[in-house]
Order: sequence, then structure tokens, then C-alpha cells
Amino acid sequence: EIWNGFYELAERELYPWDRQYLKRLPKRREDGSIFLAVASYRDENCVRTLEGAYEKSGDPTKLNVGLTQQNCEKDCISGVLAGPKTFEKVDPDEDCYAVFCAGKWGDACDDGRVRVLKINETESLGPYFARFLGSKLWDGEEYYMQIDSHMTFADNWDVKSIEMLREAPSEKPALTTYPPPETSKFRGIGTRICDPFFANSDIEKHIIRLSSSAPYDKVKKKPRFAPFVAAGYFVVHSGFLAEVPFDPMLPWIFMGEEISMSARLWTAGYDLFSPNADVIGHMYVRRHKPKFWETFQRVFPRAIGGHNALQLMVLDRVKHTLGYPESARHMIKEQSLLYKVEHYGMGKQRKLEDYLGKVAGLDMVAKQNQNPLKWCHKGVPPPLEEFDHLRSLYE
Repeated sequence: EIWNGFYELAERELYPWDRQYLKRLPKRREDGSIFLAVASYRDENCVRTLEGAYEKSGDPTKLNVGLTQQNCEKDCISGVLAGPKTFEKVDPDEDCYAVFCAGKWGDACDDGRVRVLKINETESLGPYFARFLGSKLWDGEEYYMQIDSHMTFADNWDVKSIEMLREAPSEKPALTTYPPPETSKFRGIGTRICDPFFANSDIEKHIIRLSSSAPYDKVKKKPRFAPFVAAGYFVVHSGFLAEVPFDPMLPWIFMGEEISMSARLWTAGYDLFSPNADVIGHMYVRRHKPKFWETFQRVFPRAIGGHNALQLMVLDRVKHTLGYPESARHMIKEQSLLYKVEHYGMGKQRKLEDYLGKVAGLDMVAKQNQNPLKWCHKGVPPPLEEFDHLRSLYE
């Protein structure tokens, strides 16, 4: 019933709007400008993140922010405290946009360089959907960066990110990793995500999970090839928005977005790279803070365990595009899950089977993965002939 309500609205309004939007995308500028996409869910660190981004920016005049702000404004409840059903009433969430714009960097707001989409927490449809909405705040900036709303920054983090992206030996590079913790002193030479695994819990339905990033490299060289995209730090030329648009039909998804975006970008001709310097930090532990799935349960109290069931259902769309045999079209009972999936699936420049088998080391039938993924640990190009001419760069 909940999915059908979303689907009917998306079919009638959201999907037609998105297709029209993609036809009239703003013209990309070639001026070094950066669009920083930030999705925030009831996050008390949001203001500090925006202030840090500008304070540490190498050129704040080129930094533009698109903030998707999901807050509680009245009758607010905390996150889970000591155990199930242990909540307490709390004050409304801080208005990140208003507080930031009233501060030192208010001119950026006045100039339209900090843009916001405000969403009530009860209308949140999860982090991936927030990123879909936030991408629509892009206004032609040359580069697109995606981060979370609880980050720290090295000096000149934005300039260094673009320099690394440009240094990568590819016509279509994307720079990405799980950043080090927020306590980082930013002295490392980068981390990389290498080893995937099939999740085996009942609420994850064999979706691909990614291991933590690690500092595999001992010598600083050009940014090294990587197999996976991290949602918390992602840098790319903004042209990807037209080639690999965010999928509007993935509400309530928490897991699955990273492997999906990894495969979609790679098959569209993008090469993934890990940074060769630490420039951003991430706050990984936020206990007792509200989570969107907790709000879901309060909005739909009769749907016991409803978020998990709904996420498992929507994951079939992700798994279908990734070639899971159990998510083939004829195996999916609710066919509306695959509505217009052909517009948001794999690219046409490379084969999905090459990505899964040779780059990511994944067997979708046997649910097995190569561990370790040796080429990634070594920091060399993937084992495909098209990359042979680049191997000498990493010897």
C-alpha cells in the first residue's frame, strides 16, 4: 500500500517532471566552479560542515552548495536512546540554512551560491532520494561534489580535490573514497575501497556491501584506479548528471546506492579513482541521533517492520539493474518496481559483466566475491586490455 501510493504519484508527477528536467539541464560552465551537494537529516553538525567547507576552501567564490535539509520543526522526537522504543521529546532541529546564512558567509546565500530544499522529516524518503532531489539544485557548475552533512576539511580541500581529479589518467574520471574519521590530521596519501561482500542479513537481501577504505599505498603517485563509488565523498565533472542521472524511483533506500552508482558510472565510460591525499574527514559514529527509518515507523505505525520490508522490496530495482538472477523481470512480483528502469540503468560504453567479473570481482549467481581484490590493493589499473597502456604509470 505504501509503495503503491509512492508509485502512483511518481508515475503521474515525478517521472514526467524528471524527464523534462533532464531535457532542459542548465548549460555547464567551464569556469572551475564547484557544486557541493549536501544531504542533511536532522543533523546538528550541518552548520559546522558548511562553515568548514567555506573556511577551508581554496577559492570560496567558486564554491556553491545545494543543501537538502530534512528537519523536524515541531513535536520532535529523539533517536533511539538506550533500546527499542526509548525516545524522548526534543526541541525542533536547528535550521542549518538559516543559521549558516546569518553568519560570516551570508553573502554566499545572498548571491544564490547556497541553495536549499527544505523537507519535513515526515516526508523524508531516505538518503538516496535526498541526493536525487539535491542534484536538481545544480545550476551549471563545472564540477559536482557529493558529501554528507557531518564532515571536516583540510586546507584547500576543494582545490586539491579538483587537482587530483584532473591528474587522474582518464577522459572521464571520478574521484571517490570513504574519507578518514573527522579526527584526521590530513597527513595521509589517500585511502581506497577495495573489497566488497554480499550482505547475508535478512534485511539486506544479498545486496553488495563495501568494506572500509584503507591506506593501501606507500608511495604517492597519481590517483589510483578504484572499483567503487562512496556516497560520502564523490567528485566528478558535472556532465555525469545527464549521462548517469539519479533514479527517482528509489525511495527508502539506504544500502545499494553505492554499488549501483559504481556500476552505472563505469559502464557509462567513467573511470573511478581513489584520492592520493586526504582532504576531507567524516563523522562515522552518531549514536542516539534520529534516523530516517525511525521516523518512517512513527509515520506508519501500523506497518510493523515496514521500513525493512519496503527497503527489501525497492532493492529489487537495484538488483535487477545489476543482473541478480532472482531479480530478473519475470521473477519480480510487483512489476511497478521496474517502472522506466531502462532510463536509469547501466551505460552503453562498457559491459556490465566486465565490471562485475573483472573490476569488482563479483559473481551474482553464486553470491561470491574475490577477496582480496588484488589489483585494487596494489593500486594498479583493472585487469582489462583497455587499461594496458596505463600500467607503466603505476610501476
